[in-house]
Amino acid sequence: MRQLVIDELSREERNNLDSYLKRNTRPAAMEGMFWLPLSEDLLAEAQQGHEKCGPFFFGLELVEKKLIVELLVRSQSNLHCTCISYATKAQRDFLLDFLDRMLQEEHIKA
Repeated sequence: MRQLVIDELSREERNNLDSYLKRNTRPAAMEGMFWLPLSEDLLAEAQQGHEKCGPFFFGLELVEKKLIVELLVRSQSNLHCTCISYATKAQRDFLLDFLDRMLQEEHIKA
């Protein structure tokens, strides 16, 4: 799995990220998991025409001392479809901008 990891988080940094993610993403059913939705204008060719599989999102997992961010664009309703694919450059840029903004706003030094 291709992913980004932000590790060595202090307890305060982890709590700040948890609060930020709860305010700016969709919490998942599993504790510590969050979904960052992709807007329609960011959908790749693989996701276009797959409205029944949407919405599409990135998965973020916040554990004790690290944040794990998947580079896989997932479908909310389908686990096995060709529309599930690794992020395009535009989708990665969106994700990295989100992460940069979050780390800056929450003063994360890790």
